[in-house]
Parts: sequence; structure tokens; C-alpha cells
Amino acid sequence: MRNGANRAPTIHYICKGKNFLGFPFTFSAFYTTFVGTNRIQSIVTLSQKSDTMKKILLILLAAVSLTTACGQQRKDQQATTTNTHETDTFKTKSGKLVVFHALMHASIRIQYDGKEIEIDPVLKLGNRETDYTQFPKADYIFVTHEHQDHYSPDAIKQLTKENTQLVTNKRCADMLGYGQAMKNGDSKTIADDITLEAVPAYNITDGHLQFHPKGRDNGYILTLDGLRIYIAGDTEDIPDMAALKDIDIAFLPCNQPYTMTTSQLVHAAQMVKPKVLFPYHYGKTDVSALPSQLQSAGIEVRIRHYE
Repeated sequence: MRNGANRAPTIHYICKGKNFLGFPFTFSAFYTTFVGTNRIQSIVTLSQKSDTMKKILLILLAAVSLTTACGQQRKDQQATTTNTHETDTFKTKSGKLVVFHALMHASIRIQYDGKEIEIDPVLKLGNRETDYTQFPKADYIFVTHEHQDHYSPDAIKQLTKENTQLVTNKRCADMLGYGQAMKNGDSKTIADDITLEAVPAYNITDGHLQFHPKGRDNGYILTLDGLRIYIAGDTEDIPDMAALKDIDIAFLPCNQPYTMTTSQLVHAAQMVKPKVLFPYHYGKTDVSALPSQLQSAGIEVRIRHYE
């Protein structure tokens, strides 16, 4: 069960005739579960004159109890769901809202102060699709590198309006023929209260160096009214991470051989020290143990649908 995304069920009973241990009677059990805030309501109506009804009822209540046990979460960790995507909301130092939409894998939509920000927008990955024609046009698009799970010219085209600012690594800018290229170490003031820094993202494991060579790809630190967001891109637990300071929210990737193992991700998080960590880009990797592994470090881990 994904951390922070489920809520406990509520159960309402309506009995007609005698109470529910009496016969004959009609028993209606309305039980509701939550997945994010997608509400699923089921109605079970039983009309029995024997002990069979009791057995069915016990099975139903047992199933609901299991869901309750799995679903208990701190209220401030719960994701909401909008248009099938989970969202997490944070406040900046001056009280402005920053809303993260978990689109898929490495694709993140950010809403801030009336602005639309898209990170690594991709139309299709496996059996998952994002229809960007249903989204507002982007004010800013940031692309980390040219791999197909991060870079989609068609998605960029769907999101672009006349004054959209597109920032990529040099390879993507060359491939597209437009956009602002940033290299590791560059920084840019996007607006009075928005800055963007390009930071290293690369492989360090022998046999994996060809996937993301040092110096080619970008990670980004996006600062929105003082809220510092580290979007790591495709990287391993590189020593450069130890130099990152005052990170409020981090998106760290987890899938070998292209990015990190879970143990590497734990090490990376311990270097970066974010207040909140979102594992992303994790594919089929089991990331369910990360919250407990980082609890002693005081890092809140929120697992969303970034497979």
C-alpha cells in the first residue's frame, strides 16, 4: 500500500425489521474506501434467513478491517487526487501555495502563484499516458535530458504557448533546435521569486557510466519564493549531492541500472537532507521500505505514483 495515499474506510449500516442477528430481515452495509480522494462506494445488500448471512458479514467486516489497518496515515502526509493524479500542497515562506501533481515516472506538474511548470513532460510510457491537451499551457518547461522517458517533443509542443520558457540540457536544445540550454553549474532567474539552478546528474557505477555520462545531463534546483525543490533527474548517489544546501523537497530516482538502488537512494537522501522526499522514476522497484529507513534521519518520505 502506498504511503500517505489511502484513508480509512467509514461504514454505515441500515437495518430493516429486526436487528441484524434477527431473522428474517434486510441488511444493507454501505462501506466506503478512499484511494487518494477517489471515493469508491459499494453497497452490499443481504437478505438471508440462515447463518450464511453471518459468515458473509464476518468476511466483509474482516476485509474492511484490513483496509483500515493499511490505510491509517498522518493527515499531513495524505495525497489528494485531482483528475486521477495525486497532488501534494506546500506553502512558501510568504504563504503562497505550491501544488505538485504526480503525473508518472519522471513527469511532474507544478502549480505556483498562477504559473504552470512542467518537468520532463512525456505523452506515453508503457501503458500510461498523459494528455497534455487537457492541461493549461505551460509557463515554464524544464527538461533534464534526452531519454524518451524524460523528453518528448510532442508533449513540449502541446504545452507550449507564445511566451513559454523552455529550459533543457544542451543535447535537448540541439535536438529541438530551440530552447534555453543550461549546463551543470549554471543558474538563472526566471522571475522575481523564481530561480533555477542546473546541477550534475550522472552514473558512477562501473558498467553503467554510458547511460548518463558526467556533464551531459541536468538535475535542477527550482526555488519558488524561498521553497527549494531538488529535481535530481537520472543520477546515482554522486558526491556532488553533499554540496546541496537547504533543500525542502527532493525528487530522487530509484531504478537500476539507470539510476539508484534503494540503498543508494537512502545514502543520497542522507546527503541532501530534504525535509520531504518523493522517490520517483522507480518503475518496478519496491520503495515501500524507504519511509522506515529514513525515519531516523528526520526525512518524511511520500510515495506517490511515480513508477
